[in-house]
Amino acid sequence: MKVLLTGAAGFIGYHTARLLLERGDTVHGLDNLNDYYDVRLKQARLAALEPFERFSFAAADIADPRQLGDAATGEYDVIVHLAAQAGVRYSVENPYAYVHSNVTGQVAIFELAARLGRLPVVYASSSSVYGANEKVPFSEADRVDHPVSVYAATKRAGELLAQAYAETHGLASTGLRFFTVYGRYSRPDMAPWLFTDAILKGRPISVFNNGDMERDFTHVSDIVAGVAASADRIVARPRETAPVYNLGNNDPVKLLDFIGAIERATGRKAAMEMKPKPVGDVMRTYADVALAERDLGFQPRIRLDDGIADFVEWFRGYNGYPR
Repeated sequence: MKVLLTGAAGFIGYHTARLLLERGDTVHGLDNLNDYYDVRLKQARLAALEPFERFSFAAADIADPRQLGDAATGEYDVIVHLAAQAGVRYSVENPYAYVHSNVTGQVAIFELAARLGRLPVVYASSSSVYGANEKVPFSEADRVDHPVSVYAATKRAGELLAQAYAETHGLASTGLRFFTVYGRYSRPDMAPWLFTDAILKGRPISVFNNGDMERDFTHVSDIVAGVAASADRIVARPRETAPVYNLGNNDPVKLLDFIGAIERATGRKAAMEMKPKPVGDVMRTYADVALAERDLGFQPRIRLDDGIADFVEWFRGYNGYPR
């Protein structure tokens, strides 16, 4: 399979590219390599993909139609669109970056897909579209019309645009609602990195809402297995592919238990500073994955303690901490 992969230098994009390449697919990656976080981490991900002969890369802003068109030359079977401006809290400070990447970028990708012969599209959505829903676990059939952050609103807008392009252009697409992904090469603004770094340096960590929050932490290897399965299904059976799928661990964890897993992996206790819940954060996420299990064979396999231990081992090596 020939795949056009956006966000290839990103956290989930890198792991998706690696899985596809390891199973023999051809991947042409795009990324704008912006400086939202240290570009050296993005370059390290790309360097890890360079040995694969079936991998190629072009730097481009996917929200710029001209750059996108110039960088996406070639023939493909599917577009896997993972490029996005991530981070709930940063969307309060810089909403324009989210509209540019997540809304304008979504339109640009669907326009490209239409020009390239109505290519099917698998794209990244987010569990944030469920907002502050009280009913758990979150199901794809639940209402998603009450976002509590700009980030969530742009991700929901991406889903609505996909629906519109299905109607107006006959484009087949499926959105993947990711639930709190963690693992090797994760972003420095995410909790695993922030907490591990602080614990290893003996600094206190910020624990919001007295730790009374739950997240459906999902290992990146489980997530990308779902991404690959979605691409396979939409290429083979576009009309039998659901418009959205939840990809989560189906096992929410209290924040304090998550911190406990990092403490066990590092062999150190965390000093905690309790702080109020930030604007835009939700109390819990919890994925109903029955639909993904039925259609994609999705079955999360990585236990939190095992996944965190693996992350901490990578983190120590990447950042030069002694083991």
